[in-house]
Amino acid sequence: MTVSRAVDAPIEPDGTDPELLDLQDDISFELEEVNELLAELIAMQADRKAKDGEILSARLGVTGAPPETLATIGARYDLSRDRIRQLHTKAVGQLLRQATQSGHRAASVFARRYPIGTRDQQLVRALLVETYATDTDLAAHELSYLKLRIAGHASEDAKRVAGFVAQRIAAWQRKTNRRLAKLRDAEPRATSQLNPWLGQVDWPGSGTPDPLPSASARTVDSDDDGRGHFYLDKVGRDVPFDSGLEARLLWILNASDLVDSFQEQPAAVSYELDGADHIGYPSIVARLTDGRVVLIDVEPLGHVAFHVNRVRAAAGRAYAHGRGWGWLVWTGSLIGVPDLLARKVDARSTARLTELLEQGPAPWAAVRQVRDETGMELLDFVTLVLRNDWRWDRAPFRLSAPPSHPPRT
Repeated sequence: MTVSRAVDAPIEPDGTDPELLDLQDDISFELEEVNELLAELIAMQADRKAKDGEILSARLGVTGAPPETLATIGARYDLSRDRIRQLHTKAVGQLLRQATQSGHRAASVFARRYPIGTRDQQLVRALLVETYATDTDLAAHELSYLKLRIAGHASEDAKRVAGFVAQRIAAWQRKTNRRLAKLRDAEPRATSQLNPWLGQVDWPGSGTPDPLPSASARTVDSDDDGRGHFYLDKVGRDVPFDSGLEARLLWILNASDLVDSFQEQPAAVSYELDGADHIGYPSIVARLTDGRVVLIDVEPLGHVAFHVNRVRAAAGRAYAHGRGWGWLVWTGSLIGVPDLLARKVDARSTARLTELLEQGPAPWAAVRQVRDETGMELLDFVTLVLRNDWRWDRAPFRLSAPPSHPPRT
């Protein structure tokens, strides 16, 4: 069974502890291939029925953007959460039938990663690590079930293991709530975790920062049952979150003596992607004890180079600087975007990808071949995409160089 390092690391019985993990250890080309193939299957479903593809993509986060709650998707179609759940379940069934009938290569790739006959505990641990590394807690149950079914597991087995994954996430949330009663003991550690990140904030040139908003701008799904909630004493209320990564950031901000206050999802930031208008909700805005304010968006390390996330981040940065706030992309790792841009990448990988893109947009198979030839790691690939301003899309995969910015060696 192919799994990442964290699966073999100590994990407490009631779930993984996101405070102890660094995403750089758990992202890989192998995990990205799983996500790429899943996105390909959903694109095939969209060819047959566009609405099914839209619901699956939004719920599962296959484009690289975060998964959406059932309430958010329902609001888009003027449908209830339960109705969206029904449509999603039906679309998953059709996708699985089509994947089986078409003999899609996803079946063999998934079967190697999640082999039939593997103990439940091993599967749960692997799926939990993947959930955390991709920031997909909102859809953890659905994604776990779908991966196992594509791998050939029986429906009842896949349901059982996916249920265990959801239970472990819920158990970690309960455990963290208990820990929050003892935050004073955690303050030095929280401050030490925040310090390196403050050095990566993109601060505006000058000006007095606008005050923090008094409420979240994200209201349509504030009570969605898929989101977690913590009572945080620094703001004196329950604070919702979508994932273990967001929860970890909230824990650090709440415990650190460098932070005065914060507000989750403080603004609805509009941006345009391929001619269509979208709205993004940056994760948290925090006021530091020195009076500065920073807008922080959670983007998992392996996803920061996706085109959709780069467009959204550019809009978030402009919004923040327009209000005198700093801007920070928080990756859930000790590695941030500035570190990626400064990362040393083997010259062979750079040359091969540059060559490839000089011939036009590259498919996933061609990038995978470069990886096989050069030993390029996924973080090397992410670095080259950011450094050269290449465009990386998923669902379907496409790597291309903007016409006005030819690739650099």
